[in-house]
Amino acid sequence: MRKRILPIIISVLVLIVIGVVYYRYYFVFGDGTKAGTMNYFVRKGYMFKTYEGRLIQTGIRTPVQGSIQSNEFMFSVTDEKVADKLNRSAGAFLELHYKEYLHTLPWRGVSVFVVDSVVSARPIDPTR
Repeated sequence: MRKRILPIIISVLVLIVIGVVYYRYYFVFGDGTKAGTMNYFVRKGYMFKTYEGRLIQTGIRTPVQGSIQSNEFMFSVTDEKVADKLNRSAGAFLELHYKEYLHTLPWRGVSVFVVDSVVSARPIDPTR
């Protein structure tokens, strides 16, 4: 009897650990599109080189009355093709599709927001 219960308990515990790890690190909490001008885009890291960027969105955000700060969207990129397209789109008005995770992983970047595609990239008209 005891020989049957122990493997069942171990199996249940392993399934719970797998579920928690999946939920914390691989479950997509949200996704959407952000638009703005890319401020910077770099590849950095000690062990895992990841692409990190910042998108400056139009308008301003005032979370506290009397203070003004820019509306920045910090993101990571894991796909080389998306990173290449972003490198070639410096200075353009970008629409980026992203996935939001609950926690980061070293090989996925430092942000919980991971851009998975460039919806559009339009040059900015300086005469406007």
